[in-house]
Amino acid sequence: MNIQIYGTSKCFDTKKAERYFKERRIKFQRIDLAKFGLSPREFDTVRRAVGLDAMINKNSKAYEASFIAHLAYEADIIEKLMETPALLNTPIVRNGKQVTIGYCPDVWATWE
Repeated sequence: MNIQIYGTSKCFDTKKAERYFKERRIKFQRIDLAKFGLSPREFDTVRRAVGLDAMINKNSKAYEASFIAHLAYEADIIEKLMETPALLNTPIVRNGKQVTIGYCPDVWATWE
């Protein structure tokens, strides 16, 4: 298994996801989303797995400030998400091409 956890240090669900894998002694790589963001290729993998709408955190402060809800074209939405990682739901947990967003221990158990 090659687990990657994309999240922020202040996100409670990201901390829970890390604890889930630590308790099961599963090695993972933690990537600070606020600092590094997602590469275009990683972003595309996540988008194909879960869909663009699931990636957007509509409860974040950045959501209202960015006016992303008023963008009509998917390319504009993707560009805004790439430049503002605070708009993304966290944690994003990847195991190869398998991806979850949020705290999903039921799905992760099937990866073991």
